[in-house]
Formats: sequence, structure tokens, C-alpha cells
Amino acid sequence: MFGDMTYTDASRIEAVDESRVSFVMDEDTFRAFYDRTARGVWAYLVRVTGDRQMADDLLQEAFYRFLRADATYDSEVHRRNSLYRIATNLARDARRRNLIRIPASVVGDDIERVAGGDHAAATERQTEVSRAMSRLKPRERAMLWLAYAEGATHREIAEVLDVSPDSMKSLLFRARRKMASLLGGHQ
Repeated sequence: MFGDMTYTDASRIEAVDESRVSFVMDEDTFRAFYDRTARGVWAYLVRVTGDRQMADDLLQEAFYRFLRADATYDSEVHRRNSLYRIATNLARDARRRNLIRIPASVVGDDIERVAGGDHAAATERQTEVSRAMSRLKPRERAMLWLAYAEGATHREIAEVLDVSPDSMKSLLFRARRKMASLLGGHQ
């Protein structure tokens, strides 16, 4: 069968497989992907680790490992989830090595600001949210960040955090309830 194939036939077969090749990272694709995702991943790492410098280091390592994996992705969402999973694992490893110590208050620029309102009240609210986030377990912080800051679906969060998709709804509910309790019932 393959003995009768011409070079043109073989190149056509390779062209059929280009649907998978389209998600392989070349330099321009990577730069665009980095531009779309780096700030969100960094903000996620700040929330999970509580340390901006650690987040800088972990972000760099996450993108390095992402590129080094040289994987083929089914979609842009799959690519993004893989990056978040790498970042999550790096943060978990850093915590296990006792490199991350969550301070009592982590005030950051990455929390949504109140537009045109009282800046003192907005800053106070940011501080309350930051303190509450720092008191959550790392997985709870990660779930809440992915759900509300990144807009990830339950299935995407489950994939990133390596938990059962069936349990994600209840885990996220408990994390939200704990966060509300830490905020004194404020929503």
C-alpha cells in the first residue's frame, strides 16, 4: 500500500495531521500566549503563595517547564490549563520545601479596585480580602482564584488542581463558605 505512494501523497498525509501541529508552540505563538496568560498566572501565584517575588520566580519556572514539555495541545483552553497546572504544582512544591510563608496580610494590585469610589474603603476591603485569602488553605485559594479571577469552569479547575471533576462543585462551595465566614459574612 505505502509502496505505491508518491512524495506528493505522503505530504498530503502529513498535511492532514496539521490540525494537531497548529497548537505546537513556535516563537510568535509563544509570545502571544505569554502576553495573554502571564499576568493572570502571576496574579494566581501571588494569591496562592502570598509572595510577589516567589510568584515572579515560579512564573518564570512555569513557562520554562511548559515550553520544555514540548506537548501538543487539543485547544487553547487545554494549553492554558496545562500552564496553570504546572504553576500549581510548582507552588505546591515550594510550600512543601517551606519556601512559602503566607504573611498575615497580602495586599496586592491584582484585586479588583472599586472604580470612582472611596479609595480608603476600597483599600480596606482589599486588605480584608487579602487577610481572608491568606487564612485559606492553598487549594482553597487556588480554587477561588481560578473560579472568580480567571473565570475557569469547574472542569478546568479540577484539571488544574488534579481533583475529581465530580467533587469540584462541593469543594468550591466549601471554599466560598469559608471565605465568607472569614470576611464576617460580607459578600
